[in-house]
Amino acid sequence: MKAKLKVLTALVLVSIFSLTGSLVLADDYPSKSVNYVIPFGPGGESDITARHQQSFFKKLFGQDLVISYKPGGGGAVGWAQLNKMKDDGYNIMGINLPHIIIKPQEKAVGFTTEDIAGVYMFHYTPDAIVVNKDSEFKTLADLIDYAKKNPGKLTFSGSGKGTANHLVQLRLDKMAGMKTTYVAFKGTGKAVAALLGNQVKAEWGYTSVGANQAEKVRMLAVAMEKRHPKFPDVPTFKELGFDLVSGAYRGIAVPKSTPEEIKVKLSEMIAQINADPEFRAKMENDGMAMLDVDYKGYNAFIDDMSKVYLEAAREANIIK
Repeated sequence: MKAKLKVLTALVLVSIFSLTGSLVLADDYPSKSVNYVIPFGPGGESDITARHQQSFFKKLFGQDLVISYKPGGGGAVGWAQLNKMKDDGYNIMGINLPHIIIKPQEKAVGFTTEDIAGVYMFHYTPDAIVVNKDSEFKTLADLIDYAKKNPGKLTFSGSGKGTANHLVQLRLDKMAGMKTTYVAFKGTGKAVAALLGNQVKAEWGYTSVGANQAEKVRMLAVAMEKRHPKFPDVPTFKELGFDLVSGAYRGIAVPKSTPEEIKVKLSEMIAQINADPEFRAKMENDGMAMLDVDYKGYNAFIDDMSKVYLEAAREANIIK
């Protein structure tokens, strides 16, 4: 009996020390630089966003965000290694939707959606239909009318297969009762070049294309709840009768075994950055739309988005 009590006491003490240790760690966090891995190459929107966050992290918390890159497989190489990283809160990684939902459904990529421990989704780049300034399509109605009269002849460039651009094209085709042709390119840059070079009639791009190519293109509609503050004259799809709110969503994840207190603390920190008026202005000027999904709301958000993305992907035979 005494032996059992000693064992029980030891287990209780270990539990207490573990709990108090993680709480102390959370109180002290961050006490050194944080490694921020972007699972893509430099120069893309995930990198641009991280660079914006970098200075505000330093300003608010006194520590550096050290950005590094682990590209490959459209993010899959990095996400497959996330849970092998040290779980002390000093290793974080960028995550993207629909990537972390669709990729594991297409084939074995070394991770599942459930493997990703997201702590905050902080913004998205809204999908938008973009045309050249001299395009015959002045409104979304013009474009849809043409598509209905010419099934399959309306060509859209877009960033990749099974991406936000591709899935929203499939959804709008279904909603509008039209058939268009999606041409997948490796990245937004090449999709934009195809539009500007008149290789396609339109682009399923992002609001960032409207921001970066303002002198050359016109957006017909944006997939947002409300109009983007940088583009007050561009209607939303919702205004025009189509229930579309979508884009490339970005957030931050940590190794799954990271202490719960650290996950909560990091979520609160990213929320503070997101709330900074100067940070929000920088993001919106680049065409981003702000989003605030914290650690507690992350799983419900992923579940909701998965239903939308997986339905569209199955209907298009992207996944089974």
